[in-house]
Amino acid sequence: MILCFPASAQYTITQYSTGMTAGSGPYGIASGPDGALWFTEYTGNRIGRITTSGVITEYSTGMTAGSAPSLIVAGPDGALWFTEYTGSRIGRVTTSGVITEYSGLTAGSHPWGIAVGQDGALWFTEFSAGRIGRITTGGVVSEYSGLTGFYPWAIANGPDGALWFAEQVGPRIGRITTAGVITEYSSGMTAGAFPSGIAAGPDSALWFTENQGNRIGRITTAGVITEYSNGMTGGSGPTWIAAGPDGALWFSERDGNRIGRITTAGVITEYFGSTPLNYPAGIAMGPDGALWFAEFQWDRIDRINGINGSSHNVPTLSHWGMFLLAALLAGVGAVAALHLRV
Repeated sequence: MILCFPASAQYTITQYSTGMTAGSGPYGIASGPDGALWFTEYTGNRIGRITTSGVITEYSTGMTAGSAPSLIVAGPDGALWFTEYTGSRIGRVTTSGVITEYSGLTAGSHPWGIAVGQDGALWFTEFSAGRIGRITTGGVVSEYSGLTGFYPWAIANGPDGALWFAEQVGPRIGRITTAGVITEYSSGMTAGAFPSGIAAGPDSALWFTENQGNRIGRITTAGVITEYSNGMTGGSGPTWIAAGPDGALWFSERDGNRIGRITTAGVITEYFGSTPLNYPAGIAMGPDGALWFAEFQWDRIDRINGINGSSHNVPTLSHWGMFLLAALLAGVGAVAALHLRV
């Protein structure tokens, strides 16, 4: 299904659901090394794969029942790695769908966000334990404490070689080096902001969502925080954020059921489908140069068309078509010239 974004005719969304089991709750999404996108099915307890043409495949063999797979990222080993919130495990799925689970985390730690570090390991947040975890591609787990905030959520690889993460209660933005040294920043962030998603921007800074503060934040690698809210509807609940192909950041609005865009100058625009979205969640740039996101409540994976010229299922003209179009336009021009002479 292709829908327009009424706020801007240049963007449309294509929605895909065929092949996804009802009640799956797709949540995290990431571009895979195989030219497809991979996503978690939080309530369906599966990992999904969708091609850029919309073909969906689901995998569950090897995953413990009730694990609640959450966030997912392409690993340095050619596989996808994901967190299992309820199972307190880290999972790995190959591009052929083989799933392996790794334990070693503190019981009840509830891992959530996950990112690849510049040390070739996977780094993740432990939401309930208040720690940052690290797992090698061989499955060796390390945990790091020292946070003064609570509930670390999303985590991202920063331009400075460290990992940056959001601490929802504090609130703070944290930084951890690959040696495990933690620094936290809060100056400039409004109380009760509830920072959630975080991503590296094209401006060498980190950008994050403030789910309860209804703002988008920016933090430099020196720890300077700036907040933006002008242009965002109240109660939108911005959640996940990703860098787009157009030099801007795009984010999902969980409560507002919209997709938002913010430029590096802080200009915010919101978009909503002609058919309402329902709990847009994880968002990521796909291998086709477009942005894709998961709709948690309506079991769909969506593609945003038209960003920086990206398109989908748009007819193109052949060389003969271009020739005939040029001839037609030339004829129209000649007729117009005759009318001008009369």
